[in-house]
Amino acid sequence: MREVVLVYLDRSGGLQKFVHDCKKYNDSKQSYAVYRFIISINPSDIAELDATLGNYILHNPLQAAQIFQSVCFVAIKTLSLIEQLQTEAQISILLKPTHLPPLPSYVLSLSAYPFNYTSQRFYMSEGIVIAMGTVTKYTQGARFLCTEETCPFSEGRFRCIRVHCPGATESATVRTDFMCNLCSSPLQEDMKFRVLGDKQIVEMIDAKILNALKGYSIDKSHFRIQAFTLFLR
Repeated sequence: MREVVLVYLDRSGGLQKFVHDCKKYNDSKQSYAVYRFIISINPSDIAELDATLGNYILHNPLQAAQIFQSVCFVAIKTLSLIEQLQTEAQISILLKPTHLPPLPSYVLSLSAYPFNYTSQRFYMSEGIVIAMGTVTKYTQGARFLCTEETCPFSEGRFRCIRVHCPGATESATVRTDFMCNLCSSPLQEDMKFRVLGDKQIVEMIDAKILNALKGYSIDKSHFRIQAFTLFLR
C-alpha cells in the first residue's frame, strides 16, 4: 500500500505540494517538535488504484494516515527536504477527502436510530450553525525530556513527543504527569518546541429543523431538536 500511496501522490500533484510544504518548514528559523501536513485525497481515484487502500482510508483513516506518514518520512529523508527532522513520529498527517461516497452509511444523522457511530471514520454532516465560539489556540505537538540527567531520554533528541490526534482532548497532548518509559522518571516539556494551532467550537442543529419552522404539519407527533458541538481545528 505504500507504493500505491506514492503513485497516487505523484499523479495527483500531492507530492509536489508536499515538497513545497517541506521547503517552508526547512526555510523557517523556528524549531518544531511536529511537522503537520494536510493531504487532499480523492477516495474514488485511490480505490481505482488499489481497492484495499481505498477502503482502508474510508473506514480506518487514522491507521491509513500512518501509511502516508511512513511514505512522507522516507521521501523527506531520501530527498533531504527537512534537515531538522529526526524521527518518523515527528510527522503528523491529516487526510482531507475531497468527497465521500453518496451512501446513507456515510451521513452522520443524530436523529437516526441506532446511533452506531463508534468507529473513527469519515462522515458527512449537514446542519445549521446556531453559535460560534472565538478562535483559540491548542497544542498540536510538544516535546518532553526526562528529568533524570543520566537517562538517555534527557538529551535533546525527539524521543518523547506528544502529537494531537482527532478526537483527543487537550490533556492527552500536554500535562505534567507523563512518565519516562525508560526509567519511570517524570517528563518535563521543552516549551521551545511546542507547536500551536487554531481551534473553534461550533454549535449546530440538524437541517430538519427547517421543517419545524414551517408550522404544524399533518403529523401531530411531538419531536425535539438537540444541538451538537463540533470542534474545528
